[in-house]
Parts: sequence; C-alpha cells; structure tokens
Amino acid sequence: MTLQELVAGAASLHSDRAAVWFDECTGKPPAFHTYATVVELARELTAFLQKHCDQQGKCEIGLYCYPGMNLPSWILGILQVPAAYSPVDPDAPPTLSTYFMKKTNLQYILVENDKINKFRMSHVGCFSHDSSAIEHIGLTLFQMSSSNTDLNSQVDDMKSKCEPFKAVGNSQPESTVCPDQTEVKTSEGGSLDVRQKDTLAYVLHTSGTTGFPKIVRVPHKCIVPNIQHLKSIFEITQEDVLFLASPLTFDPSVVELFVALTSGASILIVPNTIKMMPVELSAALFHHHHVTVLQATPTLLRRFGAHVIKSTVLSANTSLRVLALGGEAFPVLSLLKSWKHEENKTSIFNLYGITEVSSWATCYKIPEEVFSADFRTDFPIPLGSPLLGTKVEVRDTNGSAVLEGEGQIFIGGKERICFLDDEITVPLGTMRETGDFVRVQNGNLFFVGRKDNQIKRHGKRFNIECLQRAAEDLCQVEACAVTWYQQEKLILFVLPKDNLEERETLKELQKHLPAYAVPDEIVVIKALPLTSHGKVDISELNKIYQNHLNSRRRDSKLSDAEELWERLQYLWKSVLGLLGDSTDISKDAVFLYSGGDSLKALRFYGEIEMLVGKAVPGLLEVILSRSIEEVYRHILKMLITDEDQLMNPENVVKRKLSQNSGEEFRGKYIKLTSEIALEVTSGLIPFIALSRGNHFFPLNFTKSFMQPKNAVQVGVDMLQQPSFLHSKAPSITKSHTQGYEMGEGILTVANKANKNDCSSVQQIHTECSHATVAELALSVRWKSNTRKCVDASPLVMIPSKEEVSASVYVGSHSHAMQAIDLDLGKIKWEKTLGDRIESSACISKCGNFIVVGCYDGLVYVLQSSDGEIQWTFVTEDTVKSSAVVDPSSGLVYIGSHDQHVYALDIYKKACIWKSHCEGGAVFSSPCLSSFPHHLYVATLGGLLLAVNPVTGSKLWKNLLGKPVFSSPHCNENFVCVGCVDGNLYCYTHSGEKVWQFSTNGPVFSSPCLSSLTKQEIFFGSHDCFIYCCNMEGNLLWKFEATSSVYGTPFIFQSDDLSNKILLAAVSTDGKVWILNAKTGTAEGVEKLPGEVFSSPVVWGTKLVVGCRNDYVYCLDLYITGK
Repeated sequence: MTLQELVAGAASLHSDRAAVWFDECTGKPPAFHTYATVVELARELTAFLQKHCDQQGKCEIGLYCYPGMNLPSWILGILQVPAAYSPVDPDAPPTLSTYFMKKTNLQYILVENDKINKFRMSHVGCFSHDSSAIEHIGLTLFQMSSSNTDLNSQVDDMKSKCEPFKAVGNSQPESTVCPDQTEVKTSEGGSLDVRQKDTLAYVLHTSGTTGFPKIVRVPHKCIVPNIQHLKSIFEITQEDVLFLASPLTFDPSVVELFVALTSGASILIVPNTIKMMPVELSAALFHHHHVTVLQATPTLLRRFGAHVIKSTVLSANTSLRVLALGGEAFPVLSLLKSWKHEENKTSIFNLYGITEVSSWATCYKIPEEVFSADFRTDFPIPLGSPLLGTKVEVRDTNGSAVLEGEGQIFIGGKERICFLDDEITVPLGTMRETGDFVRVQNGNLFFVGRKDNQIKRHGKRFNIECLQRAAEDLCQVEACAVTWYQQEKLILFVLPKDNLEERETLKELQKHLPAYAVPDEIVVIKALPLTSHGKVDISELNKIYQNHLNSRRRDSKLSDAEELWERLQYLWKSVLGLLGDSTDISKDAVFLYSGGDSLKALRFYGEIEMLVGKAVPGLLEVILSRSIEEVYRHILKMLITDEDQLMNPENVVKRKLSQNSGEEFRGKYIKLTSEIALEVTSGLIPFIALSRGNHFFPLNFTKSFMQPKNAVQVGVDMLQQPSFLHSKAPSITKSHTQGYEMGEGILTVANKANKNDCSSVQQIHTECSHATVAELALSVRWKSNTRKCVDASPLVMIPSKEEVSASVYVGSHSHAMQAIDLDLGKIKWEKTLGDRIESSACISKCGNFIVVGCYDGLVYVLQSSDGEIQWTFVTEDTVKSSAVVDPSSGLVYIGSHDQHVYALDIYKKACIWKSHCEGGAVFSSPCLSSFPHHLYVATLGGLLLAVNPVTGSKLWKNLLGKPVFSSPHCNENFVCVGCVDGNLYCYTHSGEKVWQFSTNGPVFSSPCLSSLTKQEIFFGSHDCFIYCCNMEGNLLWKFEATSSVYGTPFIFQSDDLSNKILLAAVSTDGKVWILNAKTGTAEGVEKLPGEVFSSPVVWGTKLVVGCRNDYVYCLDLYITGK
C-alpha cells in the first residue's frame, strides 16, 4: 500500500469534502480545494511529469515551494508518477540545498512559478528550463544541466563548511539528527533495494546541526504503518481539521498531511509569516478554523505563550481534540498542568522518533488523571510503546541489551527502514543508532538526554537536560533552554511566567541539583528562538548571550526620549545588518517587512531590554506586527508615565537638527544627514518640479512665500521632506509669474498678469453638472518640433529665482532631449542622446541635473541649465522606465528592461545597488514611499514588488499574473497599480491586497492619487473610459472618451478656472479632456493633430503634453468667452 493509494481511497469516499484550506489571514475569506479538485489537479501534474521525465529506475522529483493551496496536489501528483518527492526549502542556505540536490543526484525539480527567479539566482547554472510549464497549477519543471560545474563548486563549498554544522556545545533531543549510523543485521534475511520502482515516497536531509547533513530516502513501506497507526490512536474522522505546522523538509509534515488526507479530514495551511505571529496564528487555528488535531514541538507550542495556551489552545471550550508533542524532550508535568484548563478535555500525546527511521517510533498518551490537582507533579512521562512495525531496543556501550538502567536507544523493524546517503540496499530488520539516551525502568523508557549534550564540568560528567528539567519544574519558569557556552559557561535561558528574581531562582535550583549542574548565569528572554523545524535554536541562543555580554560593556543609561529614538534606530540597523547606512529609518517601518524575522526580532527585543535595563511587557508582539514608531512609543509608555512627554520621533529628529543648525549630527549611534546631502547643499536651487500623475517635487523653499490673491492649486503627491531641508533653506525671491505657499501637501500658486499671461477674469461660482456645454476652452499656446514622436511625458520645473524662467523637459523618438521655456515655447537647449527616448525625465535633488533613460540602455544625467552630459550609467537593456528621486538621500531609482531596478548616486557617479525583479522587464516607473520607506516596482512579468530603498532587498511581492505597464502610485495608506488584465489593484504597504477594480480593457494608465481629492483615485483604461473610484474600490463615476486612455490623469485647481477641482486626461486619438473631478462631467476638450500616449502636466493654466505628430504642446486653459 502506498500513500497515494490511501489518499485515492479517501477521495473516492469524500470527493465533495474540503481536503485543504489555505488562509492568508488578511481578513479575506480562506480558500479551499475539495478532494475531487485535489485529485484532478494531481492527475494533471502526474500526466505532465510522465510526459517530460525519464522514469527509468527510481525517480525522484524536487519540489521548491512554500506551503500553499496546491501543495497536496503537487505532492500527490509526484507520487502518482510514481516518483518520490524531495522538498527543497527556498529559505535554506543555497549551499545546503545545492548539496542536497547534488547528493541525491536530483534530475528534475518543480519550482513554484513565483519562486523561479529566486531559484535561478540561488542555483545559477545548475538547471535548464523546461518551457513546458503548468500555469494554472503554478509550477515549472527544471532539469539538471549537463554541465554541473557551478553545482559541484557549491557542493565543494558546502563540504568545506562542514565544521559549522558540528555543535559547539549542545543540541536538544533531535528527531532529525543521527550520529554515525550503526547497523545491526538481523537474521530475518532479505533486503530492501532503493532502485526498485515504487519503493520511495520522499527524500529528506537531516538538519546537520550536530554533524554533516545526511540524505534520508523513505520508502512507502516505512511511513505507511506510521500513518495508519496514528490515525487509529488519534481516532481521526472526516470531521477533523489538522494544521500543517511543520515545514516540508521536516518529516512530521508527512504525518500531518497524510493523516488528514487519508481520512477524509481537512488540512489547514497558513503562510510562514503567520506562524511567527502567535496571536494571529492562534486566532486562525482555534477561532476561525477550529483545528482539532495539532502536532508540534514543545518549543513551538511555547511560542503561543502561557496566556494564549491556557485561554485558547488548552481552554475549557477549545476545538482541539488531540495535541501531539514530539521532536524534543517532553515538557515537565508541572508546566503542562499550568497550561491546561481544569475543564479541558484535549488528549495529549508524547511522540518520539528520528528522521532516519521516518517518522515516529513511539507514542504515549498522557493519562487524564495526572492533570488532577492532587496528582504528584514529579510524575515522569515515558516515551511510550513502539508504533506499528517498529522495533525499539536499548543498548549499553558494549552493544548489550539494557533491561534496567541507562543506555542508548536503537530503532528499526523488518520494514521500518530508510536509505541513508549512498545506501543502495539495506538488510531487513536493520536497527539505527539514535544518539538519544534513556533510562529503562519497569519496562518503560524515560528520556535522559542526547549523547551530544553530555558535558564535563567541575570534574563531573552529566547531561545538561537535567538542568533544563529542573528549571522547567520551577513555578516561576514558563520555558527554558540551556547552552554550554564556548564549553566554558553553563547558561540557563528562561522565559518567565511573572517577575523572576535571578538570585532566588538560583537558590531554588541549588536545592534540586548538584553543584556542578547549577548554571553560571540566568538570562531572561521573551521567547525561545526556533529553527525552521520548530526546535530551540542553540546557535541563536549563543548569539543572544554574546549580545548580552556586549551590552554590559556599554553604558545603557538613557538621558532622554531623544536618545532613546536614536539608540532604537541604531539597534534596528544593527540587528538588520544596516549599520553602514546613514539614512534615517522610516517611522512606519515594520520589522518583518524590513528584512527581519522571528530570530532577529528576539535579538532586537533582547537588545532593547538591555538598553532600558528592565523588562518591557508586550514588546515582542509590537516588534513583530507594528512600526518602529509604535515600538518607540510602547517603550516610552513604560519608562515615562506622563503622556505629555511622549514624543513623536519625527519631532525628535527635527529638534535635534535645528539645534545643530542643519549640520551633521556627530552622535555616537546615528548619522542623521547623508554625505550626499552635505555635498550638494551649497549648490541647491529652490524649485518646484511637476510630472505625470501629480508627482510633485518641491525642494529648498521656505515655509511660506506669499499669499496670492488669484491662486491655482495643484494636488500633489509629495514625499515627506527631510527635516534638514528646512533648517538651512535659502531665501526665496518673488517670481514675476508665480508665488506659492505650502500647507497640508497643497501647493498654491499665484498667477500674476504679464504680457505672456492672460489677465484675471471674474470668477464663476456655478458648476456645470453635464457635458452639453463646456465652460472651459483650450488653445495652443505654443508647440515645439522634436522631429519624431513624443511618447514621453513632460517634466515641468519652476525655479524660484525671478531671472530664471520655468522649463519643460521632454524627450523624443528622434533621440533629442529638449528644454523649453514654459511661457514662451522657446527651446533653451537640445541634446541628442544615443537612441529613442520614451522615459520621462526627473529632476535631481539639487535641481542642477535631470535624469532620463534611453533605448541605448543608458541612464543619462544632464545639466538642467544647458543639457551637458555629466554622467551616464550603463544598464544591460533598454531603459523606458522613468526615474524617481529620494528627496532625503538624493538617490535616483530607475528600472530597465534588463529586469533590474537600480539605485544610483549621481553625485558620486556610482551604482549603490541593483536588484533583480524576478522576471519581466521594468517598463513602468518606480514609486517611492516615504512612510513606510519603500520603493515599489512593477514588471512586465506581472509582479508588484516592495523593495528596501536603502539596501535593495525585497520586502514583499505579489504576482498579478499579467504584465504591468502602469506605474505604481501610493499615498500614506495604500499603493495602487493597473494591470493588463483590466484591473486596478490596491495593496497595503505591507503587501496585503485590499481590493481590485475591474474594467473592460487593459489598464496601461497609471493611477493618480492627489492631495486635492484624498479619497479618490483616477485612471484610464483601453475600454475608452476614465474612471474615478474611492479608496474602498467603489466606482464614483466614469467618463467615456472617444478612444482608449493610455496616459495618466492630472488633478489641479485654479481661481482663474472657477476654482473647481479639475482633471486633465488624454485619449489616444489626440483629445485632451478637462473633466470636473467631483462629477466626471466634461468642462472642456481640445483635439491635437496626432495620437497621444504621453501624460499631461498642468501648471497654473498651462497644460503640457507630448504628441505622436512629433510635437510637444502647451495649451492655455481659460473660461469660455474670456
């Protein structure tokens, strides 16, 4: 009997029942597949693999993926080939996964479609791509390349690093680790051959924490008895819901999956990030899905925390029927009793096993009476009875059987056999050495500890598990772990229940332990760090202790809240490896989306508590799910009782800088002003720059300049300006055409009458609610011949100096880049670049340069005053993307068709980083968010990515499925982007999809989000409509144009135009539309003599746009009859 045959039997009986649930835990309904769907998808995958894979001899197929909705179908599809599945963890070190693939001689690997680029980058040259992918199943097949030079070099590198896999201290009882195997050939005769077809079910490797990782090939005959027996012990029915708690590379995942799928029950799967968030995970498991069976390591259970365990997991009315704990030493009974509500009816089991004889070997059900109040708390928990087909023996160092006393446990059985490393045949009845020591008493086995955890201290040899058990038995200890730090110091890490006095705890331990087993030091921690298999991570504990030692050497006294903010940023960067970066951390930055994980969060938490000198209740939860500002305020609430003293970190930075007169702050922990800013400050030009979609870039202006009588307002997408810009701003002289004041993200512009401008007119207060009569007229003010199509959108720059006129910068297919006087239409300069220009220009932070991409693959940096080339940066393909500038650091971000996005320092003429966008050219422009500090990039491969602007590391990504030509645009809460599939998508800054709005044609237009209309989004579609929807994704109005709308709309408001909030949009047939932004009615229209793919930009009453008749146009807007 095979695993797939067991599933087929269950599916035939329960075809309409839910087999798998997948919950992203984002608030939207979970998705599910029935047994019929799982089987059908598996059948399609099986047929695909049988067609493309050579099945001579044993067949093993890798599976490179994260757990998701289709996981059961993927595994079942491989098994039905027939083949063994070999899970490869995308998050594992590439050297380890490469070693695994090489050691197993893996010929084929199925890669989850959105992991293809990660796979390729991690295993360059190892595999060739099979063009036959199964799109709707979400997988692509790769085959081993004939040339394995890169793969072999990575394997050699892995072998050279074998020392780090040896324990520098100890490890917990490991079901995934076995020392040098010892085989005992019984007299039963016969052997199992790995080459026999249909033999193998799956292939894993041990974790390698106590030696070199071993390959373990598991036959169906070995694992099926485990599944069958545990189903019976746990009394599984079709009504049960099991949780996939274990990663695929950890063999208990096989039990979780197949105990469910062979019984007609359901398996629940959640994203890995949710597993790191105890509150969210407990809500998903026990409130939303009512999980009935949970298999976990004791450490993983402890991550919920005592309160959640007692109130939810093991509460009186919990849904949980079965809790099976294995992979580590079972918790002491006193601790378990404190977790379990007196009316709780959950059955609790102790499981024991090793990967080398997959999966579990023994099982013991904890009697209900031991949880009664009067039952003795020192009751030892045995390992239990052997499972079906399993043989367990205990032997001394001479190999003799131990009937009473201590010895090492050996596991095997006639067919409970796995193949290790290069074994081809294994005799039936082979017994494997485990490395675990037990005490045999009255026929029961009691775990003593691992051979690796025996140490010699003060002349005495003992197992450090005895210290852990003694500590867990103390009433003030919720969980603990022990390390033999550098083979010199015995350190006890304690997760306390309440306030824990270290001195008193040591006294309690001295009562129960010999002197040589008492720890040198107790370190209080918030949570135990875990490995990917849910076990205590000893190496991470040693790091925590090292940081603990380092912190003692620092003066941790905090002088005020300002210093706390500075030190908090320093610790954040230190833990995330960003100390070389001088950029301030965004106050909305979230730890998990800034490169952090659960282990780093624990280190960050520990550093903070050492810094403040006391425990901070609830801090870890805040770190895992909230922003750095909320972390800061959470700490302050504990340190400062007066709410009035709670400071905004932004104000802290501003005040600090104002005290330093804009100069670099030379504190010990953080550099607030980047070198770039210092280099260019002396050459700053006060200016305002406008580009498509209301992208607005004001720099170096004073807070207010003048209060105009007749004003125009432009709804701006303004990145938060760094505070140092306001501390040393140059004086502003009044322009002869325009003045302004800044406030609430709105730019107000005064139009002064002169010989080039229309004079003021009487304001009209009534609004037209229909399109029968247009109130506004448009007329050509000037046009400039570029000699070929103008698909790029214009950049308008308005300097504050009176003697410098406003300029329009725009490129053409003629290779020409022009700077044109906005008022007069005269060409100020023209520069011929190397090829066609479709990229829209952007202005540098200092205002002295413009940056533009070109078809020749270059990014050009030109002087804004005369067009002279200051620098060119070479990418590997065409650059159609338009650049964006970080107003704080001055870095320029731009994409290329070479599938990369680049961060350029144009002042140092250097590429700071480049990031591969995982498939598909970057056609659209990046979008920079200030809070949180994210860079959003969309690709023609259909990906929307959030990138760390400082490091280039990817924070999150979403696969839209179709190419994205639209540029992302964001506000303080959301990021939106259009897609060729006809949808406008809206995401939170953490990557969660909020909604999608559907049109009847591809959306090439970028969304326009404006501060003038904070609750509306404007965009066009190829279905010929211009849309306005609110931030909930509901349609407010739509306007039917006369052809497709490719360009991005632009929002503006002017006293000279009845003070209405207006929307400028263009359709590809050359029509320029002016719409009422509130109602969607037409206020004016003008037809240009050519197609228009460019996007309009409006300044005052002037509208600038490119046309495919070779001209760039400036149109005057005015009231009809003026």
